[in-house]
Amino acid sequence: MRKLTAFTSPVAVATLFLSGAAFPAHAGPYWNKHIKCEATDPDGRRIPTRLGNGELGWNHFSGKHNIKKCALVNIPLRDKVDKADGHNLQYWGWASDRAHGRVKIIVKARYARRTDDRRYDAGERQVIGVITAYCKGMRKCPNWVNE
Repeated sequence: MRKLTAFTSPVAVATLFLSGAAFPAHAGPYWNKHIKCEATDPDGRRIPTRLGNGELGWNHFSGKHNIKKCALVNIPLRDKVDKADGHNLQYWGWASDRAHGRVKIIVKARYARRTDDRRYDAGERQVIGVITAYCKGMRKCPNWVNE
């Protein structure tokens, strides 16, 4: 009875790596590109809010910053850009309630195919959209903004 042993030649390994079958060269982190909400600003920019992940998009700010309604994101997006830095845009809006007063909602969006660090790519002819949204001066928005 013969004993078989596994042996991989250096030529076979080199062929595998040179053929490109090993790993993608620059794979970014996983994020869900599905659009949860969408708004168009007065300049005609269509700004999507993608599901994203824990770093950007709906999954980021709905948990971390307690914004759970599309309206809280879309209302500022339907107004003019309040601050622009290249493809990075900020929109400001207000959530108000008679019993609690009002809080400033800040929505940060990226109107480009890729993020600044190039880790995320929305795809051809797409834009990243909303990166984050939060209540100014607070870790989390109060619960009443979601009512």
